Amino acid sequence: MSLVNLAADTESVGNTAVNISIFIAFVVVTMAVVIRASRKNSSASEFFTAGGGFSGPQNGIAIAGDYLSAASFLGIAGAIAIYGYDGFLYSIGFLVAWLVALLVVAELLRNTGRFTMADVLSFRLKERPVRMAAALSTLVVSLFYLLAQMAGAGGLVSLLLNIHSKSGQNIVIAIVGVLMIAYVLIGGMKGTTWVQIIKACLLIAGAVVMTAIVLVKFGFNVSHLLGDAQSMFTGSSDETLAGRDVLAPGAKYGGSTTSKINFISLGIALVLGTAGLPHVLMRFYTVPTAKEARRSVVWAITLIGLFYLFTLVLGYGAAALVGPERILGAAGGENSAAPLLALELGGTVLLGIVSAVAFATILAVVAGLAITASASFAHDIYASVIKRGNATGRQQVRVSRITVVVLGLVSIVLGILANGQNIAFLVALAFAVAASANLPTIVYSLYWRRFNTRGALWSMYGGLISCIVLIVISPAVSGGPKAMIPSIDIAYFPLENPGIISIPLAFVLGIVGTLTSRDRGDAGKNAEMEVRSLTGVGAEGAVAH
Repeated sequence: MSLVNLAADTESVGNTAVNISIFIAFVVVTMAVVIRASRKNSSASEFFTAGGGFSGPQNGIAIAGDYLSAASFLGIAGAIAIYGYDGFLYSIGFLVAWLVALLVVAELLRNTGRFTMADVLSFRLKERPVRMAAALSTLVVSLFYLLAQMAGAGGLVSLLLNIHSKSGQNIVIAIVGVLMIAYVLIGGMKGTTWVQIIKACLLIAGAVVMTAIVLVKFGFNVSHLLGDAQSMFTGSSDETLAGRDVLAPGAKYGGSTTSKINFISLGIALVLGTAGLPHVLMRFYTVPTAKEARRSVVWAITLIGLFYLFTLVLGYGAAALVGPERILGAAGGENSAAPLLALELGGTVLLGIVSAVAFATILAVVAGLAITASASFAHDIYASVIKRGNATGRQQVRVSRITVVVLGLVSIVLGILANGQNIAFLVALAFAVAASANLPTIVYSLYWRRFNTRGALWSMYGGLISCIVLIVISPAVSGGPKAMIPSIDIAYFPLENPGIISIPLAFVLGIVGTLTSRDRGDAGKNAEMEVRSLTGVGAEGAVAH
């Protein structure tokens, strides 16, 4: 029996009673906050965007809470602990992506929108088809992101409760889905935002404490930390781990031409994906002015940048102090690196606190995703397409709540299918879908006057469909023991991330669709959108409407 299998059989993490108590305490406190914040949720504006009532710093912390998902804390720490340098590339990609969001879309989106991304895209294009496409894209991206968070929840809680059976982990995923539905149904965007703020503060504080303890253990000598991490691989009895150099590129990517292309594809998806994520873009509408939107992003990028620096220490710290074999042998696999490091550093109490923070991270992110997807369906499909603009705010809120329930049930099923996958990898797929389906149309709508409805539809549907098809026929879904469905093999596309194909294709389709159409759009609307996006004139009125 290998050491990895032995670890899987014998690993017992912390005190189950303590872990459950801390979980319950967090849920009770945050639910109380959500109920208090939900007292003014009667209007669509209050439910979807909190009435634009948050300040820049508050919204920036909430954005950090939205963005620092289970992928950031569990997935990246695990990827660095197991793959070293190549794992840290996730941190770099996620961070650099914020520069694209800040410089290209943040302020202009805030100036032209009201509730959702589709408000911007349909401003000067034909409303019904564009809203339908944007809403479908939002739902698909949200589902992919939810899939990653649910998988993280299954791995994390299963680790803490020592649940190694798939059926037990599936029950945990279902419980997370039910809690997510409750948060959104009760609190709307205002309650969800406060949960994000609480969770971001807890997560960053937890990362600071763990990073400080790791550095103290190694006398603040980073070279010593890195050397010990590498020695855990060199001395491993597992041949695959023993031959791995985690201080140089190539542990995960670079072994072959396909692997190198896969890395480039991953990088493109990570860097361009943030500017197309609906749940991040929707955050810009929860502040009263474009100036506050800019402040939001500055606060967010500062907090996110600091956190990703901490993941480097946490990942290598887990490799050095816990060891790759023990990490891979735990119930959560790679995703268990941060909780196991907490146990090593501070025993049961620190493990319980850190794990509660990770659980809070998952709950907060899935709640933010659910409110975004449900708002998009209610506002863009139900109110604008089905009711042709005649739906009341109360009707939109009711439809949104029904959508949350349906979305929660679907995400539970998908989370069960994805259970065991690395969370950072799953989120990278969501980034690829967002960058393929949303980013080209957003950029063209904001910066290209000639852009028209055909270009938008070709770009959105072309990018979305090509990305989904390539993911389905990739090694991520089938064809190997680590695939989502290992029992079948339809992996005809060699890359795990399709961004290198689907994202440029979506940009090209937007150009071809526009230039092959005689539609020149409404000159007045084009001019109005340009003035509003650049100056903010009329933006406050649009949001308050």
